[in-house]
Amino acid sequence: MAVTVNGHANGSHTGPYSVLEGAKQAIATLKKVAGDQIPPQILKHAEDVTFTTATDGTQVYFPCPFKETEASVALKSIEASAVAAIADLRYGEKKRKIEVNLEQTACFLFSTYIATLGGLGKQDPAVKAKLKNTDLLQAQSNLYRRLSANLYETKNPGEYFHIHGSLEAGKTLNMIGLEAYRPDLTDYRECINTIESHVKKFSASELEEMNARERQAGVTALKWEQFKQTSHGKTLLSLPPWQVDRLQDASPPAPFPAAENASSSSKPQILSGIRVLELCRIIAGPAMGRTLAEYGAQVIKVTSPTLSDVPFFQVDGNTGKHTVDLDLKSPAGRKVFEELLQTADVILDGYRPGSLERLGYGPQQIADLLKGRGKGIVYVAEDCFGFQGEWAQRPGWQQIADCVTGVAWAQGEFMGLNEPVVPPFPMSDYGTGCMGAIAALTGLYRRATEGGSYFGKASLCQYDIFLLQLGLYPKDVQEQIRQEHDARFFELRHSDSVDEVGGRALKSMKRVHPELFDEKLMQRAWSKAFNDEICWCRSPVSIEDLRVGFERASRPNGFDQPTWDNWDVDRAVIDG
Repeated sequence: MAVTVNGHANGSHTGPYSVLEGAKQAIATLKKVAGDQIPPQILKHAEDVTFTTATDGTQVYFPCPFKETEASVALKSIEASAVAAIADLRYGEKKRKIEVNLEQTACFLFSTYIATLGGLGKQDPAVKAKLKNTDLLQAQSNLYRRLSANLYETKNPGEYFHIHGSLEAGKTLNMIGLEAYRPDLTDYRECINTIESHVKKFSASELEEMNARERQAGVTALKWEQFKQTSHGKTLLSLPPWQVDRLQDASPPAPFPAAENASSSSKPQILSGIRVLELCRIIAGPAMGRTLAEYGAQVIKVTSPTLSDVPFFQVDGNTGKHTVDLDLKSPAGRKVFEELLQTADVILDGYRPGSLERLGYGPQQIADLLKGRGKGIVYVAEDCFGFQGEWAQRPGWQQIADCVTGVAWAQGEFMGLNEPVVPPFPMSDYGTGCMGAIAALTGLYRRATEGGSYFGKASLCQYDIFLLQLGLYPKDVQEQIRQEHDARFFELRHSDSVDEVGGRALKSMKRVHPELFDEKLMQRAWSKAFNDEICWCRSPVSIEDLRVGFERASRPNGFDQPTWDNWDVDRAVIDG
């Protein structure tokens, strides 16, 4: 098989394509591009990782040309290796059997699409009645406003721009000359045609200028070769996929807590006693906290009661956490947050670059706030464009990263089109969440062994770069994927929404790959917070002598009191 590190691999290969072999090659590429961001104490455990699958390892699960499963297996392997390195510190050095499952890794990449609440999934209209309404500005529930975050053709034929109204919608719609609300527009295609007709009044360069002026998320859809030639692309290509840097802090080494949680089973959890404050919304940031909770950390998701969040994403993203509402712009909210902060070990930041810094809670600011307490802090931030380069301060989301790096164009070309299509599912969100979790684990390891505080960074664009560096599937494999999947999926066009793309992909995958929807890959438990049964994906990772799994089912934002005390533990979830 032909493999390239800095471009697409479309060469020939002998025999059926092996996802297992592809995952091994992805680990090799990840080691190369991550370099010293993977400390040797972590790297040595990567040699012990084995892959498991219910099939022969040749199944390509997604109707895409990208090696998404292979990329995520590689990241989960390094994540598991970091856990094993921490286990060496806590319980003594030994060789531990580490397994990463292919089907469960694939499920991880679209877990919000297969999670259910009361038996209802994300795309079932009836599920809305079971959710807390955190869509405060109807950016999700109103179809017209929802399609303010979508890919459209500009006035230049063959040129495409992804506008993104984020969680507000009105400003972006006004920017292109449309009303913030149109109660008369309820038809899917009519909404798309109305918005695209206004986007077509402008060129991509004009839209870029308007976006910058209005501080909106949005981007021109570029091809991979074009992105690599941009100043920002060149900067990101020179960087590792994630970074962990030491902050100015002379705190002594902070060993992991000696005591286990009272809820521990016979197997310990590696992050028991570690406290995490998660200040994130949507998917990538919460995926970091969800992963740390799966390894036993106490994670409190802190959200503002005045800021919107996508209601259904909480069903999956809040698994294992406590959730509290705090207004960090109010003296009362700040006081409570800073009390929680005093014993926190990790801060997760998923907001626009600089947002928390303006509130006084940036990485160095928090390290300074905690000086004198005897241990440092690990601060991990994820964003769209990365923390260096020309576009470092631009806001963005998963679709924005997929469009600017070339992922969307590659998806469209794979579908036989001469136009970009945003790929199904928020896979770059979950991949970025995994990179952020690795950064957090690395920071905790270094805090324990070297002392000090650490700033970890991950971004959606950098995940996409790693993905594209693995190359696309060989041409014959791409053709096989096209033949297997539903013809209706390939009828999609650039302006079809992420929900439409994801829905058609999901339907096709249920037919082609029923092994992904096997009940044994899922866990069910009653959520007292949602007052219904929740079903979510089990972890792809298993590590000898350690328990990987949650201690509580999901809850909506703002359910719990803002305290580390009275930690909710559900034995049925632990034993499930």
